[in-house]
Amino acid sequence: MEEEIRKEFQSNGFSIGGAGPEDAAQILSTLLTYCINYKMSPADLVSNWEVYYLNRQLDGLKLESSYLDGFLSHLQNEVKDRIIKEEANLHIYSSNDVDMLLSNSHVDEAAFHDTPGYEQEKAPEGSSISELTPLASDRPSSSRVAKTNADRITPFATRVNKFTQQYVLNADNAVGVPSKSAEITEDEIIRRVQPSQRCYLQVQRSQPEPGCRFMYDRMEDRFNYLEDRIRKSASLFSASGFCGQPADATLASEEKMFAVGTVACDGEGHLNEKSILLQGSVEHSRGQCVRLDLKDLDHFSLFPGQVVGIEGHNPSGHCFVASKLFDSIPVSVDAQLPSAKKQAIDNESNQNSDAGTLSRALSSIIAAGPYTTTDNMLFEPLQELLSYACRKPPQLLILMGPFIDSDHPDIKKGTIDQSFHDIFHFEVLRKIQDFTQYLGNTVRVILIPSVRDAHHDFVFPQPAFDLNLLEDTTHQITSLANPCLFGSNEINFGCCTVDILKQLSGQEISRKPPGGKPGDRIGRLASHILKQQRCSPLEKVATTTDGLSV
Repeated sequence: MEEEIRKEFQSNGFSIGGAGPEDAAQILSTLLTYCINYKMSPADLVSNWEVYYLNRQLDGLKLESSYLDGFLSHLQNEVKDRIIKEEANLHIYSSNDVDMLLSNSHVDEAAFHDTPGYEQEKAPEGSSISELTPLASDRPSSSRVAKTNADRITPFATRVNKFTQQYVLNADNAVGVPSKSAEITEDEIIRRVQPSQRCYLQVQRSQPEPGCRFMYDRMEDRFNYLEDRIRKSASLFSASGFCGQPADATLASEEKMFAVGTVACDGEGHLNEKSILLQGSVEHSRGQCVRLDLKDLDHFSLFPGQVVGIEGHNPSGHCFVASKLFDSIPVSVDAQLPSAKKQAIDNESNQNSDAGTLSRALSSIIAAGPYTTTDNMLFEPLQELLSYACRKPPQLLILMGPFIDSDHPDIKKGTIDQSFHDIFHFEVLRKIQDFTQYLGNTVRVILIPSVRDAHHDFVFPQPAFDLNLLEDTTHQITSLANPCLFGSNEINFGCCTVDILKQLSGQEISRKPPGGKPGDRIGRLASHILKQQRCSPLEKVATTTDGLSV
């Protein structure tokens, strides 16, 4: 029958070969095994190979041994599709039914006995493990079927630096860290705070809402927003006590004055020392601009859209000579968000209105996508992350996109055989639902989209995912907008998946003190986000490689 297989491939224009005759014989033996296991004739086998060959856009007409693993996954997918169509209520069990509980690489039974809440979540006698992580019998994706091939070895699975600690923030100030002589695991920080108590979640800002209209901003709305931003900043500068009352920087005066406004560029190009303008508010300077002279400042860092306070004088009425620059907007001591912008997610946050009754301890895991490697769409990093979170459960799991990365090679080539929404539902959302069902009510999951998510609106600001969740997981899984601001156990989080540091790097102009050492540029760029109190402080930026213009 091997000879029949060879002739069938040759009649369709394909050849079977390798490094030598032994390789060709081994390939034919493997193809014969496929025919026997899946009850196919040589003609059926070649027909399936043609489909796989065209979908994967393979080069050449020679069937080599390196293609066999992928071809086997394709055959498994086809067979399972046929079985599911014939018996709609049949559930085909695979490693996906247990891989949320058991990881073949580094999870053992003892790890689950250390998991908080193990006793109450343990399956009763006689029940199967799959009952803890139910999976619907919907159509499995091709990547999920490929994952069932235990013989397949990927670069991610064979990496050598698993769970290697790269950096510890404030290691010297850590409280309660065991001494070096004591046994320390790679996740001692998470183990220190056990998720015995459910954390509360309060959304402070998450706009726009799903289903909103894009590119519907009126010029009047943009003007009012900028005017309100300058006026509020001027009030904070005055209330701080370190600055005087804001004055009109466009008026000629030999006396020192203090002005507040946004940094603008005199032209369409990048900012430079000769093109820096200060645009004031309508209240103080009728919205007019004045050129800034920064020759007397030994250091500064400016970018378009930055709200600053300037102290100096304007001898000619055309140029404001700055002697002091305030680039950090003061924070009011009693600043509170408007109650209308606060959204309570659960009832216990309303019941525990006394801040003293709420725990300040919080264990959290924060991860950013993509959750796939560039060589496949198996979502191995996501599965590894969820397995880790199952062993050492946090109270809060924050997952930021992209989830379905539009920059993935397979998506760019168009070789994916499923819709982006189906991939997100089966490969991402279903795994997260299984994860929350296994751990119970002690864990919360927050999903934040990215402009690189192929299945979502690629605008910024970006609305939250419109999730159709199971009723028993709606109180555990929350999707927020990009960017967003929320609080949990008296700890505030601000999340944004746009690379604002890259945009700031391309628009910023800075000067360091004479003879000063080179500073931390990334730290300086990141400080602008805190000083300006917003995730995207830029007003006008050039279109980036992502096609995104803020």
